Amino acid sequence: MATGDEAETAAPASEEARDWSDMTPVCLAEAFSRLALEDLWRGAMACCRSWRDAARSRPGLFAVLNLEPGFAESTPGAEAAAWWTPAFQRRADAMLRSAATLAAGELCEIRVRHCSDDALEFAAERSLKLSILSIKTSPAITDRSMLTVGACCPMLTELDISNCYDVSYKSLEVIGQSCQNLRVLKRNIFNWIDPSEHVGIVPEDYLRECPEDGDREAITISKFMPKLKHLELRFSKLTAVGLNSIPEGCKDLEVLDLFGCANLTSRGIDQAAANLKNLVTLVKPNFYIPRSSFHMGRYGHWQLYDERFQTNVFQI
Repeated sequence: MATGDEAETAAPASEEARDWSDMTPVCLAEAFSRLALEDLWRGAMACCRSWRDAARSRPGLFAVLNLEPGFAESTPGAEAAAWWTPAFQRRADAMLRSAATLAAGELCEIRVRHCSDDALEFAAERSLKLSILSIKTSPAITDRSMLTVGACCPMLTELDISNCYDVSYKSLEVIGQSCQNLRVLKRNIFNWIDPSEHVGIVPEDYLRECPEDGDREAITISKFMPKLKHLELRFSKLTAVGLNSIPEGCKDLEVLDLFGCANLTSRGIDQAAANLKNLVTLVKPNFYIPRSSFHMGRYGHWQLYDERFQTNVFQI
């Protein structure tokens, strides 16, 4: 029988004799499935060839590319400003291309920012099972890649194209026609009423390119996305014309977010909401709008007494 001292010296020798690289691919893949995305990519796959091959043998490990936690946890400022550089876009593109390749057709969720048309087209063409796509704040994304998404990803149920200013109503039309199971659409834009919160982060020229065709987009959404349950149009420049079209086509809406939509009145919003029988959550433009945000030529003198100025939504 070994003494206590002998037992203590024997245990480490036993552990040192273990060769983790000899684990079967099945066992390795099972262990990898419990890792976070960063730990899988930068840790396990970078360890040795056998581990990398084991991970690649299981495309399901790469079914989800969710980089959103990294953006959400980062502190605003210099780091956020760096996201708008070509160098960062190349990094985002490389991650998206790698995920689409490794997933081998199993990619079903993409959440990334600052990617390009080329990378998104590459991923869409290889991801027929894609159901969730979030590419918000991707200034290089245009109708070109969104038309590819519409053609290649008919199973899409959730789409976030917030702050993608070069994506137009044309893309919304194609996505609506091709992706008939779409339930969630987020088409928010930056706060154009008080852009000071973005100064030093978002390039000024991009802030000035804020989409002006809010009504056309709302009408397109109403016409081609009738099964929507969740719609976000934060800071959209739509007017009563666009708002009134939404209940006509999107009758199943449960969530409607209109925060920051400065061209709408409280009465108009209430009337539209009354026609949405399934509506559970309605977010109104509930904030103060500075006078400098309005064009005097459009609204005339500030002494004008109008419904716009007597609601509790717009207090001026």
